[in-house]
Amino acid sequence: MKQEEYIPYSAEKMDGIKNKVQRLIRIVNELEEDFPGRHFTLDGHLVGSIGEVIASYYYGIRLYTASMPAHDGEVDGKRVQIKITQQEDIVINEEPEYLLVLYLTKKGDVYEVYNGRGKAPWESASKRDSHNNRHMRVNKLMELDGSVLSKERIKAKNPIEKMKKEYKNRKK
Repeated sequence: MKQEEYIPYSAEKMDGIKNKVQRLIRIVNELEEDFPGRHFTLDGHLVGSIGEVIASYYYGIRLYTASMPAHDGEVDGKRVQIKITQQEDIVINEEPEYLLVLYLTKKGDVYEVYNGRGKAPWESASKRDSHNNRHMRVNKLMELDGSVLSKERIKAKNPIEKMKKEYKNRKK
């Protein structure tokens, strides 16, 4: 693996980081006030909670208490695991009854990647890690989504566009 050259950061850059993180923390506090019961901490809950409240809006999902195992909420008697990503894959650690996967672009647009029963994605996961987490590629989920019957989907209450490969965030 190629190692980058060490470039010392200036005190001004460090002050800049502190100021930007403080702005992020203010935004997190606002989000937590707007959506009680969701945690938007910068340590990993932020994107997940964003996905949960977005899914709640688009699909009418009643969210469970934050950090429940296997499922994030339910709608029409269906228990749903909600995932959102800006990357190439998602990770789940239990087979959900229903799986809803969203994609968040760097511009803030959200698209539906997968909407259906959790069994097919769970069984077709490309790799499992030492904690039995299963990793699923966005492209594979889009492919699997194409075979989901309409009656097996979570009905959208508000229109949301399907994900297309050209919407993916570009790596720099």
